[in-house]
Amino acid sequence: MFKQKKRMYPRAELTWPVSAQVDGSLIEGVTKNVGVSGAYVCCARPPRLNSVFAMVINAPDKPLKIKAEVVWANIYGRDDKINPRGMGVRFVDISDEDRRLIAHEVTDPNAVKEAIDNLDNLETQIIEDLNID
Repeated sequence: MFKQKKRMYPRAELTWPVSAQVDGSLIEGVTKNVGVSGAYVCCARPPRLNSVFAMVINAPDKPLKIKAEVVWANIYGRDDKINPRGMGVRFVDISDEDRRLIAHEVTDPNAVKEAIDNLDNLETQIIEDLNID
């Protein structure tokens, strides 16, 4: 469920319905993953790069009203389960409350514990390597 890539903020694989108004046209889709700073939105016709638009992500607790910018789009590539047609968006205007709701959804307590455990193991290994006979 949780994505760990080279991102500044973690993302979770959450499938929430999305609707957006872009240049007078309605775009409907679904999130593939979501984080506090952006999302991957699967949709049939992604807008042009750098397009800024209003979107609503229908999260389970409440609709999130967000202003987003297209930072990449899969317009002409394959459209399958591995690479679904869609776009990566950066949230340019989102309320603090909506950002907190997303943060709560993407926070994985097990991942935090695992990261802490890995740090402890790393420190132990470094100390052991420094012991010279």
